[in-house]
Amino acid sequence: MTSPTTVMAKKPSQIELPLSQSFTMRLKYPNRVGMFARIVGAIGKHGGDLGGVDIVSTEGATIIRDVTVRSRSREHGAEIIRAVQRLPKVELVNVSDRVFLLHLGGKIAIRNKVPVNTRDTLSQAYTPGVARVCEAIAENPRKAWQLTIKGNSVAVVTDGSAVLGLGNIGPEAALPVMEGKAMLFKEFADIDAYPISLATQDPEEIVRTVANLAPGFGGINLEDIAAPRCFEIEAALQERLDIPVFHDDQHGTAVVVLAALLNALRLLRRKLASQRIVILGAGAAGTAIARMLQSAGARDVVVCDRKGAIEPGRKDLNPAKRALAGSTNPRRVSGPLGKAMEGAQVFIGVSGPGLVTTRMLRRMAPKPVVFALANPTPEIMPEDAAKVAAIVATGRSDYPNQINNVLAFPGIFRGALNVRARRINQAMQLAAARAIAESIPPRQLSPEYIVPSVFNREVVTAVARAVEQAAVETGVARRRPRPAA
Repeated sequence: MTSPTTVMAKKPSQIELPLSQSFTMRLKYPNRVGMFARIVGAIGKHGGDLGGVDIVSTEGATIIRDVTVRSRSREHGAEIIRAVQRLPKVELVNVSDRVFLLHLGGKIAIRNKVPVNTRDTLSQAYTPGVARVCEAIAENPRKAWQLTIKGNSVAVVTDGSAVLGLGNIGPEAALPVMEGKAMLFKEFADIDAYPISLATQDPEEIVRTVANLAPGFGGINLEDIAAPRCFEIEAALQERLDIPVFHDDQHGTAVVVLAALLNALRLLRRKLASQRIVILGAGAAGTAIARMLQSAGARDVVVCDRKGAIEPGRKDLNPAKRALAGSTNPRRVSGPLGKAMEGAQVFIGVSGPGLVTTRMLRRMAPKPVVFALANPTPEIMPEDAAKVAAIVATGRSDYPNQINNVLAFPGIFRGALNVRARRINQAMQLAAARAIAESIPPRQLSPEYIVPSVFNREVVTAVARAVEQAAVETGVARRRPRPAA
């Protein structure tokens, strides 16, 4: 039986491949001039983009090559493979999904900071020397921040109930995302993060489990936990623990949205307080965005779900939405999304695909700002939104102005850990948003450049410093930040 990573060759009619948009074909064919050109021609004719080409081996008159191709979709990839497989004298040995290959054996690992290669080192790292360190921490538990990994560690915790756009797929299926989050913590902020998938979706049990795990960590990153339970879980853990508890799907998204909106409004010479803002999506992200924008000075925020504007007169609201109705929508707008959007200057979508039309955008105020962030298919495609909007942002990496949480959470946790913060409060999040926005000099701002690149390493440093300062000013820091180098 083959793994999902590699699919052995079949007849063209039998192909059913678990392909991503990037895959590698291992091809065996006669080592003659012109054969490879025929293969490249078939790939190009069917719209594939040729990537890496590697010779695996040559066996007399035969050559084996690995050919990497990018396609538009799984179906398009299968079409390209069939075209190559139909070429005379070309044998498709196997097809490897490059995404699966990257995940083989997991994406992260633990490594030692000190080599254990002598008896002396072993006696210090473990018994008997480690006992002295244990006694020191037992006498003063605060020393765990200095003498263990605690001071630079974050638990990335999920119950698998709201994973990406896949929904409630369970804790095992959520692990690749948690590993990916741990990779980003390490890559961008040099924080050691650990993926933890819990085999329960009961809020009380999650709170109890995370609280029992907390002594080994300097912070807790909650991830992919469905609303409204995520609000209850985060609040309970923040009350119970003296380390930061941060639900990134809520607050990380809200921080980057605010940063992007601040720059968009700066370009358009508008003030946040004067904007009528409509948010589509009343889950974790939408609720957090509404609260974040209000904290930054927004006065007119209307949140909509699929049934329309959230307002106190609705009888179908759960407790989280009732609280939202009481703190937003000052004009008491009611009715469907289209009505709520009439005359608004800003639209922010964190909901689902295809829910907004260009006709709806045309009923907004002139030159609206449109953030269509549903991923992979946004509320309205950016090229359609751009027909009406002055500035467009998306959740996708293949369009300008990607709203990506990686701009926020590594720097936020780096700053919080640096000052051993007890929590990540609203002031720290606002400071992070402003630091992200200010990472782009005013002269470089443009409608297609309102958020910095996720690979701009200066962003993490700027965010961390802003978060440190805000933590000190609001009294949640256990120690002052170190002076900048």
